[in-house]
Amino acid sequence: MKRRNLIYLICFFLLTVMILIYKMKENKQNEKAVITAAQILGNPDYLAISYGGYRLKSREDHQPTISELKEDLRLLHAMGIRILRTYNVQPNLPHASNVLEAIHQLKKEDPTFEMYVMLGAWIDCLNAWTDKVPNHDIESQQNEGEITRAVALANQYPDIVKVIAVGNEAMVKWATSYYVQPNVILKWVNHLQDLKKNGELSKDLWITSSDDFSSWGGGDAEYHTEDLEKLIKAVDYISMHTYAYHNSHYNPAFWKTPHHLRNLSDQEKIDASMTRAFNFAKNQYKGVLNYMKSLNVNKPIHIGETGWATTSSGHYGANGSGATDEYKQGLYYKKLRKWTNKQGISCFYFEAFDEQWKDANNSNGSENHFGLINLNGEAKYALWNLVDKGVFKGLKRNEKPITKTFNGNKERLMKTVSIPNTDYPR
Repeated sequence: MKRRNLIYLICFFLLTVMILIYKMKENKQNEKAVITAAQILGNPDYLAISYGGYRLKSREDHQPTISELKEDLRLLHAMGIRILRTYNVQPNLPHASNVLEAIHQLKKEDPTFEMYVMLGAWIDCLNAWTDKVPNHDIESQQNEGEITRAVALANQYPDIVKVIAVGNEAMVKWATSYYVQPNVILKWVNHLQDLKKNGELSKDLWITSSDDFSSWGGGDAEYHTEDLEKLIKAVDYISMHTYAYHNSHYNPAFWKTPHHLRNLSDQEKIDASMTRAFNFAKNQYKGVLNYMKSLNVNKPIHIGETGWATTSSGHYGANGSGATDEYKQGLYYKKLRKWTNKQGISCFYFEAFDEQWKDANNSNGSENHFGLINLNGEAKYALWNLVDKGVFKGLKRNEKPITKTFNGNKERLMKTVSIPNTDYPR
């Protein structure tokens, strides 16, 4: 009898040990499944992009539905995109929260679906976007609500939200309608870092601000302030913007064909201009890197925004700098992806889809045409190769399959391409 009890006891012990081992393995597997910002940012297997799903001329009149957002997300996933950037969490514009819910639903429907979000919280100064004079030294009262909503969403969707970005181009002084001083951004970054320390936000959530290269000290020395130094030390990484496209008008020295290249063919001049544009972006990145190192700081720098429009009735069209067309966008996109992937830099390319609300009164305004896919569901030249590979097969946008612009006819495309022009009156 005693021997039988001993056997039972041994069997019970062995069973208990086996269960414990199984649970330990299961916990380890679950731990591995928790992906952090540190693992995905700079990882070429996790391509990033800036995303707005607005299809109409007004954000207020039509918010994209969950179904429409899921349609977009499937397309982006097929492109290899795994990280999205959104811009605000304003209560009357539930775009970001709907994007998170759409991702959540897609993950439940398909366990292999993987997508993460850099969640933006919009930051303004006092009197921004009103008929009153903006006070850039005092922040808007709405900022606290933005941060509170961002925190709530990060806690509601911790498996999706991996970054909170405090402000978008909120410190650069050419944003005259709303910019704030660095101490405002610093205040909210420190607040979020404190929430992480107190366990009110995930310790793995990364905090940054996404701003122009100059705002991060990569250009004019007027930005080199004590508060900026503190901010650089407070964020988990620097998210910088660079736009050679806009500089083709405002700072065109790099854009002009050098004298020693004047005898090149038109095609060679166009291609050379895009190499110079690419190097322009790299140099702005290097400027931020050098300033950060001058402060004895060493942390990641990723590109929060860069892009190239494909239509312009203004400064960048045929009568302006001549920077605008799909061919140039395609060259810029491919050069940026190749370089950033090789260097371990995340590039939140701007942007996924054309959006017409940004310049609603001018359909040919450049701000409406930064997307890689247009409003007709056509992939622009930058993505023609993906259409050829069949990555969009079976997928649609607005009930239309994804096809190529110009019906894939490069000869037709090239007829729309302008030679870089810097002799026009500015």
